[in-house]
Amino acid sequence: MKSKIRISQSTNGHVSTMPYLPSNAIGSRNFIEASNELRHEYAWQVASNLLISFKYAWAGVSYAFATQRNFRIHVALTIVALSLGGFFKVSPVEMAIIAVTCALVMVLELLNTALESVVDLTVGQSYHELAKIAKDCAAGAVLIAALAALLVASFVLIPPMMTFISCAG
Repeated sequence: MKSKIRISQSTNGHVSTMPYLPSNAIGSRNFIEASNELRHEYAWQVASNLLISFKYAWAGVSYAFATQRNFRIHVALTIVALSLGGFFKVSPVEMAIIAVTCALVMVLELLNTALESVVDLTVGQSYHELAKIAKDCAAGAVLIAALAALLVASFVLIPPMMTFISCAG
């Protein structure tokens, strides 16, 4: 299906291109099939500018946050660790180390989600031992990074926490 492009300009000056489905495409085929075909046609296009690239990247982060329980847990624990670091006034280098290790965990969780999606797309509803291995290894990478981040945060945060507790008591 060859589609037309509708170019529109909003009141704030942003120009956007949108696929246009002619009425005969809807009448002759299922609308969902036509939409999927258009989505496929535009999926291979490179983002026209850096802002669009960031929009796509944020869509991936938003998807992970909305659908992946473990990603939400990692985000919450990152906020807790950084907040505790701020509360206990740890050095900027220690805060950076905590932030980088927590970011590594979230990056690996995003890669794990992407890999799982690609594997599911490839094998569908069937079971394949190699698909299991790929998913298990990706999850294992996240687990190892999360344990390392927990150790780093513990090494950095427990000493000032113990000092705070002993001064308060």
